[in-house]
Amino acid sequence: MNILLTSAGFKNPTICGEILKLLPKRPQDLKLAHITTASHVAPDTSFVDRDRLAMEKCGFSTTDIALEDLTPDTCLAALKEFDIIYVQGGNGYYLLKSARACGFEAAIRELLQDDSKWYIGISAGTYLACPTIEMHGWKQIKDAYGLDDLTGMNLVPFLVTVHYNKEKYRENLAEHIPGASHPVKILTDDQALYVKDGTVRLIGDKPEILAEDIVGEKAISNN
Repeated sequence: MNILLTSAGFKNPTICGEILKLLPKRPQDLKLAHITTASHVAPDTSFVDRDRLAMEKCGFSTTDIALEDLTPDTCLAALKEFDIIYVQGGNGYYLLKSARACGFEAAIRELLQDDSKWYIGISAGTYLACPTIEMHGWKQIKDAYGLDDLTGMNLVPFLVTVHYNKEKYRENLAEHIPGASHPVKILTDDQALYVKDGTVRLIGDKPEILAEDIVGEKAISNN
């Protein structure tokens, strides 16, 4: 499986450059399915336009696909022609609900058996690849669209929290990480995780932020 989990997609030039090195072909020779579902309930979708522009600057042409338009009978066939399944950010609860309704996980697992296929997540799309999307509610309250079961696609054995900013989120994460159901990895908007065959590689020009360091800092500050 080729899995790339990002915080902010291709908008960072370093991330874009590193991704292009990993891909088997030039962007112009790859077909990219842009799964926009999570953004459909966002109050402001300008981030989608910025991300699409960044992808175009990298050389990709994109095809927008809404999971709401797919069913378990049509999902695999609709995605099979694409080399990259790029899952956009927005409301992760709505994304998870829509993904379950159309059999997205089963389709992705079958596609990723082909080593030439890629899953790329951005923000909510990254959450979806994790064992659960519990971390989606750590920073702010969002409409959960009736979901009680937050089980994700479990493509990776850890949780990822995105858009990390020390000043805004350090205390928040220090509170939630100890009770998390799985190990937690942290991404700033300048970082991504490349996961292949059980190996995890951090991409970006900034050092890894370790969950245990954040929890440790809070423990020290409380003493």
